[in-house]
Amino acid sequence: MADESETFSNPMEENSNCIGDVSFTTFNILAPIYKRLNGECCESEFKEYWLSRNKCILDGLLHLKSSIMCLQEFWIGNEELVGMYECRLSDAGYATYKLARTNNRGDGLLTAVHRNHFRVLNYKELLFNDFCDRVAQLLHVELIMNFSQNKIVNVEKEAVIVNTHLLFPHNSRYCFPRLQQVYKILQYIESYCEEYQLPPVPIILCGDWNGSKMGHVYKFLRSQGFVSSYDIAHHYTKWVSHRNHRGNICGVDFIWLYNPNNHRRPLKESFMEAILGNIKNHLQDHGSYITYSQFLHAFSQLGLTSHPFNILSAEEVKELWDHVDTNGDGVIEFSLLNLQSAGNSQAFSQQKRSSDEPKHRGTRGIMSNNSTTIGFKIKNAVLFPPEVKEGLWPENYSLSDHAHLTVEFSPVTMQSTKQFASRINESEETSTGNRIWKQWLVDIDTVTAQQVGEHS
Repeated sequence: MADESETFSNPMEENSNCIGDVSFTTFNILAPIYKRLNGECCESEFKEYWLSRNKCILDGLLHLKSSIMCLQEFWIGNEELVGMYECRLSDAGYATYKLARTNNRGDGLLTAVHRNHFRVLNYKELLFNDFCDRVAQLLHVELIMNFSQNKIVNVEKEAVIVNTHLLFPHNSRYCFPRLQQVYKILQYIESYCEEYQLPPVPIILCGDWNGSKMGHVYKFLRSQGFVSSYDIAHHYTKWVSHRNHRGNICGVDFIWLYNPNNHRRPLKESFMEAILGNIKNHLQDHGSYITYSQFLHAFSQLGLTSHPFNILSAEEVKELWDHVDTNGDGVIEFSLLNLQSAGNSQAFSQQKRSSDEPKHRGTRGIMSNNSTTIGFKIKNAVLFPPEVKEGLWPENYSLSDHAHLTVEFSPVTMQSTKQFASRINESEETSTGNRIWKQWLVDIDTVTAQQVGEHS
Protein backbone atom coordinates (compact mmCIF):
# COMPACT_ATOMS: atom_id res chain seq x y z
CA MET A 1 0.00 0.00 0.00
CA ALA A 2 1.28 3.48 -0.83
CA ASP A 3 2.68 5.56 2.00
CA GLU A 4 0.33 8.52 2.38
CA SER A 5 3.24 10.64 3.56
CA GLU A 6 4.90 10.11 0.22
CA THR A 7 3.68 13.31 -1.42
CA PHE A 8 5.09 15.46 -4.21
CA SER A 9 6.69 18.80 -3.59
CA ASN A 10 5.88 21.46 -6.14
CA PRO A 11 9.26 22.14 -7.75
CA MET A 12 8.07 25.36 -9.37
CA GLU A 13 6.63 27.18 -6.35
CA GLU A 14 9.81 28.93 -5.28
CA ASN A 15 11.08 29.89 -8.72
CA SER A 16 7.94 30.72 -10.69
CA ASN A 17 7.12 34.43 -10.60
CA CYS A 18 6.02 34.90 -14.21
CA ILE A 19 2.26 34.67 -14.65
CA GLY A 20 2.70 33.52 -18.22
CA ASP A 21 4.78 30.43 -17.48
CA VAL A 22 3.27 27.02 -18.20
CA SER A 23 4.30 23.59 -16.98
CA PHE A 24 4.05 20.01 -18.23
CA THR A 25 4.23 16.78 -16.25
CA THR A 26 4.76 13.30 -17.66
CA PHE A 27 4.30 10.27 -15.42
CA ASN A 28 3.98 6.54 -16.02
CA ILE A 29 1.79 5.68 -13.04
CA LEU A 30 2.22 1.87 -13.30
CA ALA A 31 -1.14 0.25 -14.00
CA PRO A 32 -2.25 -2.05 -11.15
CA ILE A 33 -2.59 -4.89 -13.68
CA TYR A 34 1.19 -4.72 -14.14
CA LYS A 35 2.31 -3.96 -10.58
CA ARG A 36 3.42 -7.13 -8.79
CA LEU A 37 3.17 -7.52 -5.03
CA ASN A 38 6.06 -9.56 -3.66
CA GLY A 39 6.73 -10.78 -7.18
CA GLU A 40 3.50 -12.77 -7.29
CA CYS A 41 -0.03 -11.33 -7.24
CA CYS A 42 -1.07 -8.27 -9.20
CA GLU A 43 -2.02 -5.17 -7.28
CA SER A 44 -5.27 -5.07 -9.28
CA GLU A 45 -6.53 -7.95 -7.13
CA PHE A 46 -6.43 -5.81 -3.99
CA LYS A 47 -8.63 -2.72 -4.24
CA GLU A 48 -7.38 -1.12 -1.04
CA TYR A 49 -3.83 -1.16 -2.41
CA TRP A 50 -4.40 0.27 -5.88
CA LEU A 51 -6.99 2.76 -4.64
CA SER A 52 -4.70 4.10 -1.92
CA ARG A 53 -1.72 4.38 -4.27
CA ASN A 54 -3.69 6.17 -6.98
CA LYS A 55 -5.25 8.57 -4.47
CA CYS A 56 -1.71 9.53 -3.45
CA ILE A 57 -0.71 9.94 -7.09
CA LEU A 58 -3.70 12.20 -7.73
CA ASP A 59 -3.00 14.25 -4.60
CA GLY A 60 0.52 14.82 -5.81
CA LEU A 61 -0.46 15.68 -9.37
CA LEU A 62 -3.05 18.19 -8.20
CA HIS A 63 -0.47 19.75 -5.89
CA LEU A 64 1.84 20.27 -8.86
CA LYS A 65 -0.86 22.28 -10.68
CA SER A 66 0.76 21.62 -14.05
CA SER A 67 -0.80 23.16 -17.13
CA ILE A 68 -0.81 19.80 -18.92
CA MET A 69 -0.40 16.33 -17.40
CA CYS A 70 0.46 13.33 -19.55
CA LEU A 71 -0.02 9.94 -17.87
CA GLN A 72 0.92 6.52 -19.19
CA GLU A 73 -0.19 3.05 -18.00
CA PHE A 74 -3.49 4.57 -16.96
CA TRP A 75 -5.81 1.71 -15.96
CA ILE A 76 -8.61 2.46 -18.41
CA GLY A 77 -10.15 -0.96 -17.85
CA ASN A 78 -11.30 -0.05 -14.33
CA GLU A 79 -14.31 2.27 -14.28
CA GLU A 80 -13.89 3.24 -10.62
CA LEU A 81 -10.31 4.38 -11.08
CA VAL A 82 -11.15 6.22 -14.31
CA GLY A 83 -14.08 7.95 -12.62
CA MET A 84 -11.91 9.02 -9.68
CA TYR A 85 -9.31 10.64 -11.95
CA GLU A 86 -11.84 12.31 -14.22
CA CYS A 87 -13.91 13.68 -11.35
CA ARG A 88 -11.05 15.10 -9.32
CA LEU A 89 -9.22 16.50 -12.35
CA SER A 90 -12.42 18.13 -13.63
CA ASP A 91 -13.08 19.70 -10.23
CA ALA A 92 -9.55 21.14 -10.36
CA GLY A 93 -10.19 22.77 -13.74
CA TYR A 94 -8.82 20.14 -16.15
CA ALA A 95 -10.30 18.75 -19.34
CA THR A 96 -9.33 15.08 -19.68
CA TYR A 97 -8.71 12.87 -22.70
CA LYS A 98 -8.14 9.14 -22.40
CA LEU A 99 -7.11 6.56 -24.98
CA ALA A 100 -6.96 2.80 -24.48
CA ARG A 101 -4.31 0.62 -26.09
CA THR A 102 -5.69 -1.56 -28.84
CA ASN A 103 -6.73 -5.21 -28.38
CA ASN A 104 -8.09 -4.66 -24.87
CA ARG A 105 -4.72 -4.44 -23.16
CA GLY A 106 -6.37 -2.78 -20.16
CA ASP A 107 -4.19 0.30 -19.89
CA GLY A 108 -3.65 3.40 -21.97
CA LEU A 109 -3.02 7.14 -21.86
CA LEU A 110 -4.62 10.05 -20.01
CA THR A 111 -3.92 13.67 -20.86
CA ALA A 112 -5.29 16.47 -18.67
CA VAL A 113 -5.29 20.11 -19.86
CA HIS A 114 -5.95 22.96 -17.46
CA ARG A 115 -8.68 25.16 -18.92
CA ASN A 116 -7.10 28.35 -17.56
CA HIS A 117 -3.83 27.73 -19.39
CA PHE A 118 -4.68 26.13 -22.74
CA ARG A 119 -7.70 25.89 -25.00
CA VAL A 120 -7.96 22.56 -26.83
CA LEU A 121 -8.66 23.27 -30.51
CA ASN A 122 -8.57 19.66 -31.68
CA TYR A 123 -7.90 16.18 -30.37
CA LYS A 124 -6.69 13.22 -32.41
CA GLU A 125 -5.88 9.60 -31.61
CA LEU A 126 -3.07 7.71 -33.30
CA LEU A 127 -3.31 3.91 -33.25
CA PHE A 128 -0.07 2.30 -34.37
CA ASN A 129 -1.89 -0.98 -35.07
CA ASP A 130 1.33 -2.89 -34.52
CA PHE A 131 2.05 -6.10 -32.65
CA CYS A 132 2.51 -4.28 -29.34
CA ASP A 133 -0.76 -2.29 -29.48
CA ARG A 134 0.77 1.09 -28.73
CA VAL A 135 -1.07 4.39 -29.20
CA ALA A 136 -0.51 8.14 -29.02
CA GLN A 137 -2.63 11.22 -28.37
CA LEU A 138 -2.27 14.49 -30.28
CA LEU A 139 -3.73 17.71 -28.91
CA HIS A 140 -3.79 20.91 -30.90
CA VAL A 141 -3.94 23.66 -28.28
CA GLU A 142 -3.93 27.41 -28.00
CA LEU A 143 -2.16 29.18 -25.17
CA ILE A 144 -4.42 31.43 -23.12
CA MET A 145 -2.05 34.34 -22.66
CA ASN A 146 -2.04 38.00 -23.58
CA PHE A 147 1.09 39.37 -25.23
CA SER A 148 -0.30 42.91 -25.37
CA GLN A 149 2.27 44.08 -22.85
CA ASN A 150 4.86 43.56 -25.55
CA LYS A 151 2.79 45.62 -28.00
CA ILE A 152 2.65 42.66 -30.38
CA VAL A 153 -0.54 42.02 -32.27
CA ASN A 154 -1.68 38.82 -34.00
CA VAL A 155 0.66 36.47 -32.19
CA GLU A 156 0.06 32.85 -33.15
CA LYS A 157 -0.30 31.03 -29.82
CA GLU A 158 -0.93 27.49 -30.98
CA ALA A 159 1.05 24.35 -30.16
CA VAL A 160 0.90 20.62 -30.75
CA ILE A 161 1.18 18.27 -27.77
CA VAL A 162 1.71 14.50 -27.93
CA ASN A 163 1.42 11.89 -25.19
CA THR A 164 2.73 8.38 -25.88
CA HIS A 165 4.29 5.22 -24.44
CA LEU A 166 6.73 3.39 -26.70
CA LEU A 167 7.47 -0.32 -26.92
CA PHE A 168 9.94 -1.84 -24.45
CA PRO A 169 13.20 -2.94 -26.16
CA HIS A 170 13.22 -6.61 -25.21
CA ASN A 171 16.32 -7.12 -27.38
CA SER A 172 18.37 -5.22 -29.97
CA ARG A 173 15.92 -5.99 -32.78
CA TYR A 174 13.24 -3.97 -31.05
CA CYS A 175 15.03 -0.71 -31.85
CA PHE A 176 13.49 -0.92 -35.35
CA PRO A 177 9.77 -0.94 -34.39
CA ARG A 178 10.51 1.69 -31.74
CA LEU A 179 12.01 3.95 -34.39
CA GLN A 180 8.98 3.28 -36.57
CA GLN A 181 6.63 4.33 -33.77
CA VAL A 182 8.42 7.68 -33.47
CA TYR A 183 8.44 8.01 -37.26
CA LYS A 184 4.66 7.46 -37.32
CA ILE A 185 4.18 10.14 -34.66
CA LEU A 186 6.24 12.69 -36.57
CA GLN A 187 4.56 11.72 -39.84
CA TYR A 188 1.17 12.21 -38.24
CA ILE A 189 2.12 15.62 -36.86
CA GLU A 190 3.42 16.65 -40.27
CA SER A 191 0.24 15.47 -42.01
CA TYR A 192 -1.97 17.14 -39.41
CA CYS A 193 -0.19 20.48 -39.75
CA GLU A 194 -0.46 20.32 -43.52
CA GLU A 195 -4.13 19.26 -43.52
CA TYR A 196 -5.17 22.05 -41.16
CA GLN A 197 -2.75 24.59 -42.67
CA LEU A 198 -1.16 25.34 -39.33
CA PRO A 199 1.45 28.06 -39.13
CA PRO A 200 4.81 27.00 -37.70
CA VAL A 201 4.05 25.88 -34.14
CA PRO A 202 6.03 24.52 -31.20
CA ILE A 203 5.71 20.78 -30.63
CA ILE A 204 6.00 19.10 -27.23
CA LEU A 205 6.29 15.32 -27.01
CA CYS A 206 5.67 13.80 -23.57
CA GLY A 207 5.79 10.24 -22.39
CA ASP A 208 7.58 7.07 -21.47
CA TRP A 209 9.97 6.52 -24.37
CA ASN A 210 11.40 3.27 -22.98
CA GLY A 211 14.90 4.25 -24.09
CA SER A 212 17.76 6.33 -22.75
CA LYS A 213 20.10 8.97 -24.14
CA MET A 214 22.28 6.13 -25.43
CA GLY A 215 19.46 4.83 -27.59
CA HIS A 216 18.42 5.27 -31.20
CA VAL A 217 15.09 7.00 -30.51
CA TYR A 218 16.86 9.79 -28.60
CA LYS A 219 19.25 10.44 -31.46
CA PHE A 220 16.50 10.22 -34.08
CA LEU A 221 14.48 12.91 -32.29
CA ARG A 222 17.60 15.07 -31.92
CA SER A 223 18.17 14.81 -35.67
CA GLN A 224 14.65 16.16 -36.15
CA GLY A 225 15.37 19.31 -34.14
CA PHE A 226 13.88 18.21 -30.80
CA VAL A 227 15.69 18.78 -27.51
CA SER A 228 15.29 16.93 -24.23
CA SER A 229 13.96 19.54 -21.81
CA TYR A 230 15.57 18.00 -18.74
CA ASP A 231 18.96 17.69 -20.41
CA ILE A 232 18.81 21.33 -21.48
CA ALA A 233 17.86 22.51 -18.00
CA HIS A 234 20.50 20.35 -16.28
CA HIS A 235 23.68 18.53 -17.08
CA TYR A 236 23.21 15.45 -14.95
CA THR A 237 24.73 12.54 -16.83
CA LYS A 238 23.58 9.98 -14.27
CA TRP A 239 19.87 10.79 -14.00
CA VAL A 240 17.38 7.94 -14.12
CA SER A 241 13.59 7.80 -14.12
CA HIS A 242 12.65 4.11 -14.15
CA ARG A 243 13.45 0.80 -12.50
CA ASN A 244 12.33 -1.82 -15.00
CA HIS A 245 11.13 -5.37 -14.50
CA ARG A 246 14.71 -6.62 -14.87
CA GLY A 247 15.84 -4.49 -11.93
CA ASN A 248 17.83 -2.09 -14.10
CA ILE A 249 17.54 1.65 -13.53
CA CYS A 250 17.57 3.98 -16.52
CA GLY A 251 16.38 7.36 -17.78
CA VAL A 252 13.42 6.85 -20.11
CA ASP A 253 10.86 9.60 -19.39
CA PHE A 254 11.20 12.69 -21.54
CA ILE A 255 9.50 15.92 -22.45
CA TRP A 256 10.79 16.83 -25.90
CA LEU A 257 10.59 20.39 -27.27
CA TYR A 258 10.68 21.54 -30.88
CA ASN A 259 10.50 25.28 -31.50
CA PRO A 260 9.25 26.57 -34.86
CA ASN A 261 12.47 28.41 -35.62
CA ASN A 262 14.50 25.18 -35.54
CA HIS A 263 15.81 23.54 -38.69
CA ARG A 264 14.60 20.04 -39.37
CA ARG A 265 15.92 17.45 -41.79
CA PRO A 266 13.54 15.74 -44.23
CA LEU A 267 11.71 13.19 -42.07
CA LYS A 268 11.84 10.15 -44.34
CA GLU A 269 15.52 10.70 -45.02
CA SER A 270 16.30 10.80 -41.31
CA PHE A 271 14.26 7.66 -40.69
CA MET A 272 15.95 5.73 -43.49
CA GLU A 273 19.38 6.72 -42.24
CA ALA A 274 18.40 5.66 -38.72
CA ILE A 275 17.48 2.23 -40.07
CA LEU A 276 20.71 2.12 -42.06
CA GLY A 277 22.79 2.93 -38.99
CA ASN A 278 21.12 0.11 -37.08
CA ILE A 279 21.30 -2.54 -39.80
CA LYS A 280 25.05 -1.96 -39.99
CA ASN A 281 25.50 -3.93 -36.77
CA HIS A 282 23.98 -6.99 -38.42
CA LEU A 283 26.22 -6.89 -41.50
CA GLN A 284 29.58 -7.12 -39.77
CA ASP A 285 30.00 -10.86 -40.48
CA HIS A 286 29.98 -10.39 -44.24
CA GLY A 287 33.57 -9.18 -44.54
CA SER A 288 34.84 -6.04 -46.21
CA TYR A 289 32.18 -5.90 -48.91
CA ILE A 290 28.42 -6.30 -48.91
CA THR A 291 26.21 -7.26 -51.84
CA TYR A 292 22.59 -6.30 -52.32
CA SER A 293 21.42 -9.87 -51.66
CA GLN A 294 23.30 -9.90 -48.33
CA PHE A 295 21.82 -6.50 -47.52
CA LEU A 296 18.28 -7.69 -48.28
CA HIS A 297 18.82 -10.96 -46.39
CA ALA A 298 19.82 -9.04 -43.25
CA PHE A 299 16.55 -7.11 -43.32
CA SER A 300 14.61 -10.33 -43.83
CA GLN A 301 16.40 -12.14 -40.99
CA LEU A 302 15.52 -9.32 -38.60
CA GLY A 303 11.88 -9.49 -39.62
CA LEU A 304 11.93 -5.92 -40.90
CA THR A 305 10.28 -6.76 -44.21
CA SER A 306 7.90 -9.40 -42.84
CA HIS A 307 6.40 -10.67 -39.59
CA PRO A 308 6.65 -9.57 -36.84
CA PHE A 309 7.85 -6.02 -37.49
CA ASN A 310 7.02 -5.16 -41.15
CA ILE A 311 9.04 -1.96 -40.92
CA LEU A 312 10.01 -1.51 -44.60
CA SER A 313 8.69 -2.65 -47.94
CA ALA A 314 10.99 -4.28 -50.50
CA GLU A 315 10.88 -1.02 -52.48
CA GLU A 316 12.05 0.97 -49.47
CA VAL A 317 14.92 -1.45 -48.84
CA LYS A 318 15.98 -1.00 -52.47
CA GLU A 319 15.71 2.76 -52.06
CA LEU A 320 17.95 2.56 -49.01
CA TRP A 321 20.46 0.43 -50.92
CA ASP A 322 20.57 2.93 -53.77
CA HIS A 323 21.28 5.59 -51.18
CA VAL A 324 24.54 3.93 -50.10
CA ASP A 325 25.53 2.28 -53.41
CA THR A 326 26.61 5.59 -54.86
CA ASN A 327 28.31 4.21 -57.99
CA GLY A 328 25.62 1.64 -58.72
CA ASP A 329 27.96 -1.37 -59.01
CA GLY A 330 25.88 -3.54 -56.66
CA VAL A 331 28.58 -3.73 -53.98
CA ILE A 332 29.35 -1.45 -51.03
CA GLU A 333 32.45 -1.38 -48.90
CA PHE A 334 31.56 -2.02 -45.28
CA SER A 335 34.17 0.38 -43.90
CA LEU A 336 32.62 3.24 -45.85
CA LEU A 337 29.06 2.57 -44.70
CA ASN A 338 29.25 5.11 -41.89
CA LEU A 339 30.67 7.78 -44.14
CA GLN A 340 28.15 7.18 -46.89
CA SER A 341 25.14 7.17 -44.60
CA ALA A 342 26.25 10.27 -42.71
CA GLY A 343 27.75 12.27 -45.53
CA ASN A 344 25.68 11.39 -48.57
CA SER A 345 22.43 12.90 -47.32
CA GLN A 346 22.56 15.82 -49.73
CA ALA A 347 22.83 13.58 -52.76
CA PHE A 348 20.06 11.38 -51.40
CA SER A 349 17.82 14.39 -50.87
CA GLN A 350 18.46 15.69 -54.37
CA GLN A 351 17.69 12.25 -55.81
CA LYS A 352 14.43 12.07 -53.87
CA ARG A 353 13.42 15.59 -54.87
CA SER A 354 13.98 14.97 -58.56
CA SER A 355 12.33 11.53 -58.59
CA ASP A 356 9.13 11.83 -56.60
CA GLU A 357 8.49 15.38 -55.41
CA PRO A 358 6.53 17.92 -57.44
CA LYS A 359 8.17 21.19 -58.28
CA HIS A 360 5.73 23.09 -56.08
CA ARG A 361 5.36 21.39 -52.75
CA GLY A 362 2.54 22.13 -50.34
CA THR A 363 3.45 24.09 -47.25
CA ARG A 364 2.48 23.83 -43.65
CA GLY A 365 1.93 27.56 -43.55
CA ILE A 366 3.67 30.72 -44.69
CA MET A 367 4.80 33.44 -42.36
CA SER A 368 5.26 36.93 -43.67
CA ASN A 369 8.00 39.25 -42.53
CA ASN A 370 5.67 40.64 -39.85
CA SER A 371 4.33 37.30 -38.59
CA THR A 372 5.04 36.29 -35.02
CA THR A 373 4.48 32.97 -33.31
CA ILE A 374 5.17 31.60 -29.87
CA GLY A 375 7.93 29.26 -28.87
CA PHE A 376 8.94 27.94 -25.49
CA LYS A 377 12.04 28.60 -23.43
CA ILE A 378 12.93 25.86 -20.94
CA LYS A 379 12.96 27.54 -17.55
CA ASN A 380 13.18 24.63 -15.12
CA ALA A 381 12.90 20.84 -15.06
CA VAL A 382 12.55 18.62 -12.00
CA LEU A 383 12.41 14.87 -11.45
CA PHE A 384 10.66 13.32 -8.46
CA PRO A 385 11.77 11.59 -6.29
CA PRO A 386 14.84 13.86 -6.18
CA GLU A 387 17.36 11.02 -5.69
CA VAL A 388 16.94 9.94 -9.32
CA LYS A 389 18.77 13.00 -10.66
CA GLU A 390 21.93 11.49 -9.18
CA GLY A 391 21.26 8.08 -10.69
CA LEU A 392 19.89 6.54 -7.49
CA TRP A 393 16.58 4.74 -7.00
CA PRO A 394 15.12 5.16 -3.47
CA GLU A 395 13.91 1.88 -2.04
CA ASN A 396 11.13 3.60 -0.07
CA TYR A 397 9.51 5.03 -3.23
CA SER A 398 6.34 3.07 -3.97
CA LEU A 399 4.06 5.30 -6.05
CA SER A 400 5.31 3.82 -9.32
CA ASP A 401 8.31 2.20 -10.96
CA HIS A 402 8.81 5.54 -12.74
CA ALA A 403 9.76 8.97 -11.51
CA HIS A 404 7.70 11.85 -12.78
CA LEU A 405 9.18 14.72 -14.76
CA THR A 406 7.86 18.28 -14.61
CA VAL A 407 9.14 20.99 -16.94
CA GLU A 408 8.34 24.69 -16.74
CA PHE A 409 8.35 26.69 -19.96
CA SER A 410 8.31 30.43 -20.53
CA PRO A 411 6.40 31.33 -23.70
CA VAL A 412 8.43 33.60 -25.95
CA THR A 413 7.63 35.31 -29.22
CA MET A 414 9.54 34.26 -32.31
CA GLN A 415 9.91 36.17 -35.55
CA SER A 416 10.27 34.18 -38.72
CA THR A 417 10.65 35.26 -42.32
CA LYS A 418 11.08 31.90 -44.00
CA GLN A 419 8.52 29.57 -45.49
CA PHE A 420 7.91 26.43 -43.45
CA ALA A 421 7.37 23.52 -45.83
CA SER A 422 6.05 20.14 -44.78
CA ARG A 423 9.57 18.98 -45.52
CA ILE A 424 12.31 21.49 -44.82
CA ASN A 425 14.42 22.36 -47.85
CA GLU A 426 17.57 20.29 -47.91
CA SER A 427 19.69 23.41 -48.37
CA GLU A 428 18.72 24.37 -44.81
CA GLU A 429 20.67 21.47 -43.31
CA THR A 430 23.07 22.61 -40.65
CA SER A 431 26.49 21.39 -39.70
CA THR A 432 25.06 20.60 -36.26
CA GLY A 433 22.63 18.16 -37.81
CA ASN A 434 25.43 16.47 -39.73
CA ARG A 435 27.51 16.17 -36.56
CA ILE A 436 24.59 14.56 -34.75
CA TRP A 437 24.24 11.96 -37.48
CA LYS A 438 27.93 11.15 -37.67
CA GLN A 439 28.10 10.82 -33.91
CA TRP A 440 25.00 8.60 -33.99
CA LEU A 441 26.61 6.19 -36.40
CA VAL A 442 29.72 6.07 -34.22
CA ASP A 443 27.66 5.55 -31.06
CA ILE A 444 25.69 2.70 -32.60
CA ASP A 445 28.80 0.52 -32.71
CA THR A 446 29.01 0.74 -28.91
CA VAL A 447 25.39 -0.16 -28.17
CA THR A 448 25.13 -3.91 -27.67
CA ALA A 449 22.04 -5.99 -27.04
CA GLN A 450 22.94 -6.03 -23.35
CA GLN A 451 23.07 -2.24 -23.22
CA VAL A 452 19.70 -2.00 -24.91
CA GLY A 453 18.31 -4.05 -22.04
CA GLU A 454 20.03 -1.91 -19.47
CA HIS A 455 18.70 1.30 -20.96
CA SER A 456 15.19 0.01 -21.60
